Amino acid sequence: MNANELKNFAKSKGADLIGIAPVERFAGLPANKNPLSIFPECKSVIVVGRRILRGALRGVEEGTNFHSTYSTFGYKWLEDNFLARTTYDLTCHIETQGFEAVPLFGYTEEGMPTGAPVAPGKPAPNVLVDLDFAAYAAGLGELGLGGFFITPEFGIRQRFAMILTDAKLVTDTVVSQNICGSCEACAKVCPFGAIDKTKMKKTGDSEISVSSATIDYSICASCPNGAMQGPGRGSRPDRIAAICGRTCMVKLEEAGKSSNKFENKFRKRSVWLLDGFKNPVAAEDMPDASDLGCSKQYAK
Repeated sequence: MNANELKNFAKSKGADLIGIAPVERFAGLPANKNPLSIFPECKSVIVVGRRILRGALRGVEEGTNFHSTYSTFGYKWLEDNFLARTTYDLTCHIETQGFEAVPLFGYTEEGMPTGAPVAPGKPAPNVLVDLDFAAYAAGLGELGLGGFFITPEFGIRQRFAMILTDAKLVTDTVVSQNICGSCEACAKVCPFGAIDKTKMKKTGDSEISVSSATIDYSICASCPNGAMQGPGRGSRPDRIAAICGRTCMVKLEEAGKSSNKFENKFRKRSVWLLDGFKNPVAAEDMPDASDLGCSKQYAK
């Protein structure tokens, strides 16, 4: 099976991004996060992405519409319908050519139950492959300081699914450029100190890994500034529309790090912000909680 033909087919079914990683790049992951635990004969890991529309974030940026814009077209429908259909069609295409293909959704460990091992030596279900690591291994971009996966095409504006297959495909190289830049704007704008830039979290090994600041998702879960809960994620909310995510997007666009260009800048007015009691405050009046200072208490 030809990798370029596969990519062209995926794009004809709506994929904006697609990358392929050899399963060997996942060798450093533990059994409970390793694709070989799900499909021992896997040879290639395919990561498929669809863009989050910049316009889907407009209602949240203005503070006037959260659910019929971003929650629908940038989050739940995008994952549950549009991306799922693209992934399903590509999986069918692979299996039509005689190779097994295992589609995997982007759930997180916080949102999936853990069962008992069914046999000695097997990890307990549910094994969940780290989607950010997979996207990095497939050459689609990098994981930024704030825990957002960043691509050269759309910055933080995309959602991923993956497919495991026993087809041995030509793979993509890992992105070597530094897209994030570690400007710390995401950490500084969070009024609750949920992003601890002093403690880095790493996934992988010495050969290949991704890392980001430690995120306290229990704080993010009560963030009133655009964070949203979704199915299959438990206590880990989606943060792309939150003040940290939107600020990251703005900084990436200002730095010219997204190839998806626009005629007008995204942030045109003063940023709205609510404190932990959901009272409007001026952003400049909120303390910098990026050092996990006293304002962390407001989100409790």
